[in-house]
Amino acid sequence: MTRFARSLPLLTAGALLLTAACSAETRTEERPSPSPSAGDEPGGGGPEGADGGAAADAPVLDPLPEEIPADLQPYYEQELTWRGCPGVPGFQCAMLTVPLDYESVDPADDIQLTVTRARAGGADRLGALLMNPGGPGASAVEFAQDAANYIFPAEVREQYDMVGLDARGTGGSEPIECLTGPEMDATTQVDRTPDDEEEMQALLTAHEEFAAGCQANSGRLLEHISTIESARDMDVLRSVLGDERLHYVGFSYGTKLGAVYAGLFPQRVGHLVLDAAVDPRLSTLDLDREQAGGFETAFRSFAADCASRRSCPLGPEGGDDASANLLAFFAELDATPLETGQDRPLTESLATTGVAMALYSESLWSELRLALTAAMDDGDGAPLLALADAYNEREPDGSYGTTMFAFPAISCLDSPAATTTPEEVLAQLPDYEEASPTFGRDFAWATLLCGVWPVEPSGTPLTIPAAGADPILVIGTTRDPATPFAWAEGLADQLQSGILLTYDGDGHGAYGGGNGCVDAVVNDYLLANTTPEEGASCP
Repeated sequence: MTRFARSLPLLTAGALLLTAACSAETRTEERPSPSPSAGDEPGGGGPEGADGGAAADAPVLDPLPEEIPADLQPYYEQELTWRGCPGVPGFQCAMLTVPLDYESVDPADDIQLTVTRARAGGADRLGALLMNPGGPGASAVEFAQDAANYIFPAEVREQYDMVGLDARGTGGSEPIECLTGPEMDATTQVDRTPDDEEEMQALLTAHEEFAAGCQANSGRLLEHISTIESARDMDVLRSVLGDERLHYVGFSYGTKLGAVYAGLFPQRVGHLVLDAAVDPRLSTLDLDREQAGGFETAFRSFAADCASRRSCPLGPEGGDDASANLLAFFAELDATPLETGQDRPLTESLATTGVAMALYSESLWSELRLALTAAMDDGDGAPLLALADAYNEREPDGSYGTTMFAFPAISCLDSPAATTTPEEVLAQLPDYEEASPTFGRDFAWATLLCGVWPVEPSGTPLTIPAAGADPILVIGTTRDPATPFAWAEGLADQLQSGILLTYDGDGHGAYGGGNGCVDAVVNDYLLANTTPEEGASCP
């Protein structure tokens, strides 16, 4: 994981900081007067086959009608009851009421979403600044309370309320529930790269049991946790907080949520920062395969750094040699898991998770190098297991956070599955392994979970022009493992007012990570309404 909840990765649904000079020039934009609006669920075409269709074929997300329907007026006009948040000084907490189903509003089915805020400290308040750390499924409430004070500088916190809204199905907002702690322990140990028919069936059975657990424990909520519905919830909160425009910073999956909001409510867009961007036009198959390539790029960067050190467990050459050595280690674990000092050995699947976890941030590379040394040279799997547990949100008492449940539930609802049978996975393996020799097989087999999901997808890949929206700042990192840089280019290109800022670096997400150039561009955008020129980049 990267910083706090933002570390929660945007992986396939089944895959279970330095100052630099800034080269970006800016320009100031005058904003037109706001035009509040809301309406009904958009159209936009249904699923287009197993892979959701090519990016160029993705239907356009049309804006909702501007007038708020009568049945939604009570939600937009509600008053929140704010109280202090236990153990979190400076923040208030409240519950926001929203309809379970925006297409068929029934107050008897209303759900409650958890909201937190820290009020702006200055007299020149600009509004509320919502934030989302990604996932999908990470808690925006925890993120705001844990990270707002160090990601956002004092001058931003002086002029904006820091606001976190746990999206439906996540955190404290009617969280999705699937399996018990012991059941999740068993699930995370299942071999995710099966070698024979028996192992394929065991993996398929594990996916089916996970999906059945989610259906049994979460019920109808599984049908109503889409990104479109969560974006509509944000618009209700915007109104309740008294803002005519939404100001928002989203990371990873949070960029998709922000882009969908802009597509539905372009005239209500205030300052939107979309960092570590996702391209919503891409099919599940393309997303999974390209993300595998992103992790390969990040691993090669780590391996080159590791090889430059005095001692590297992956060998002194980096590149293909490092990949081959890591795969050989995984194969040894597949045959004989390592002891960890617990009743859970380090399996191949858990080791792969631990490695992937550390690729999210360059700050974790030294920890990964030491963990691999302990495992490969000393036979101690505990450090890699700790990295895997951090990714999986496994607590010392054996309980799990809700992200691993909400993640597939949202992903599988938003877009058609990439595969539905082991045979389809086998047919696609060569493409995945070409994209990522190190992680391709793991990514390919992970796609089976959405193939057995108990709820039909309600969404499809979407093109989001958000015509009429004010300038939207999109940030892409050139060697981001989880959201490849090409996705940021794609999002900025389809947003009619999208402006791309390139960060030439490593890690998942750039703002608040210590790069003075990136931070200056974002802060100027939020505070002075300045945007970088086309082609702007930060070293």
